[in-house]
Amino acid sequence: MLGAPGAGKGTQAKKLADKYNIPHISTGDIFRANIKNGTELGKKAQVYMDQGLLVPDELVVDLVVDRFKDADCKDGYVLDGFPRTIPQAEALDEALSKSGERIEYAIDVNVADEVIIDRMSGRRACLNCGATYHVVNIPPKKEGICDTCGKSLVLREDDKPETVKKRLAVYHEQTQPLIDYYINKGILKSVDGTKTMDETFHEIVQVIEM
Repeated sequence: MLGAPGAGKGTQAKKLADKYNIPHISTGDIFRANIKNGTELGKKAQVYMDQGLLVPDELVVDLVVDRFKDADCKDGYVLDGFPRTIPQAEALDEALSKSGERIEYAIDVNVADEVIIDRMSGRRACLNCGATYHVVNIPPKKEGICDTCGKSLVLREDDKPETVKKRLAVYHEQTQPLIDYYINKGILKSVDGTKTMDETFHEIVQVIEM
């Protein structure tokens, strides 16, 4: 699943995983599981993370490919937020080809930057219980107050327009080239992420089941 921060790719990845009964795999989850379980790969990743460094591509790919060996991946999986760069994509393709596998679809949830900025700046979060809202799409019953616990809602630093613009700039620089990479491989499918969540999901399912 490809898409800018706030495009909704994570939500769509989870819906796909549920529909086809396959795992939704994100590198964050893999890192946490390996570190928690004290695996060799987890220990290596922890060294970099403790120093505030990015985990090298080679190690990230090793962690992801190791996850594919689990029994729940036998019928497939949805990758969310990985690969992020061309070197990661190339290393993943190489690792998969060794076991006779390949990425079947790269699905880009396409949303214009200005729409994402509007979307994310409308988000509100409860720092007490973790509930999230949107001033237009999922408003709380009482403005600025969490329905669940009654505490005040805030606009997180990550969702402020200036922060979102910076995150989008990084995305376009690092991850956007993946779009061209998968176009050249003939497996990129782009869907309209400005539609409702269900409409976008229906479009993704149509792509897969064509």
